[in-house]
Amino acid sequence: MTARLADIAAQAGVSEATVSRVLNGKPGVAASTRQSVLAALDVLGYERPVRLRRRSAGLVGLITPELENPIFPAFAQVIGQALTRQGYTPVLATQTPGGSTEDELTEMLVERGVAGIIFVSGLHADTSADMQRYERLRAQGVPFVLVNGFSSKVRAPFVSPDDRAAMRLAVTHLAELGHRRIGLAVGPARYVPVQRKTEGFLRSMKDQLGVEADDAQELVEHSLFTLEGGQAAAEALLGRGCTAVVCASDMMALGAVRAARGAGLEVPRDVSVVGFDDSPLIAFTDPPLTTVRQPVRPMGQAAVRALLEAIGGTPAPHSEFVFLPELVVRGSTGAAVVTPGARQAESRQDPPRG
Repeated sequence: MTARLADIAAQAGVSEATVSRVLNGKPGVAASTRQSVLAALDVLGYERPVRLRRRSAGLVGLITPELENPIFPAFAQVIGQALTRQGYTPVLATQTPGGSTEDELTEMLVERGVAGIIFVSGLHADTSADMQRYERLRAQGVPFVLVNGFSSKVRAPFVSPDDRAAMRLAVTHLAELGHRRIGLAVGPARYVPVQRKTEGFLRSMKDQLGVEADDAQELVEHSLFTLEGGQAAAEALLGRGCTAVVCASDMMALGAVRAARGAGLEVPRDVSVVGFDDSPLIAFTDPPLTTVRQPVRPMGQAAVRALLEAIGGTPAPHSEFVFLPELVVRGSTGAAVVTPGARQAESRQDPPRG
């Protein structure tokens, strides 16, 4: 025990006697000092004495559609940390292909007595889904918050990024680089974030390049929110002469890069690609991806605050908290390609490689 006390004391910057008083629950220790000792226990991997363990204020469910897209683990980490700091225990429930549905996961969490549920990119974002499922949950007395996607039919707080502003940032950036034929690769049209991104894209093409909505609509390609979906959408857009592609997710953007390379083009020399999310590790792709950063941390923290207020008896009104995204410029965007004739002339002037 002496060696253990010495380790803890050194980590906390206090005396061994102080550590002993904290571990034995003795009075006369400042709250900040007591917290330092408990933090030292956690850092060194020692279990707290039973009497000093933090009591859980309850379970809170977090439902995500998947974990393959790195943006969802990012949300889970932020939300889980925020809940833990408030004394709650997060319970992550993830849908899997052919596995549990959102409704089944919700029922499972309710049966386990969760204090509330946070849904990230759930059926609330699907305009074709039955929103009565959320009213039934509300009738059971379970507070909930919905992230990414808005419905006027659901009486609950929503937390979303400004998808229209995201497209304005991306299109403006590409237009400033000289691109005139810009494509948009997005998911299925029934999803609210897709509809908003499309609206923002069409408006930005009009404002920045004078392209009318009917013409710009031909540069919108719907696919799946996957690498393969982004590749298929980009192939179609490149076939329509696009020199730049804005994607609805970083995963789709990586697919767009693959499509460009498959067509014998280089990114960003021949084609510029912009993603959305700024997922973890996306800065280390080849090339590093220019993307619109989804404000995951403030969004996740806002979702937790809204839920805890509802659990505490003061639910937020039916409203939407909208967070502004940020353009992160890296290596996948560059100046627009020159004309084929100029490109050939340029290639003749290039020194031989290798």
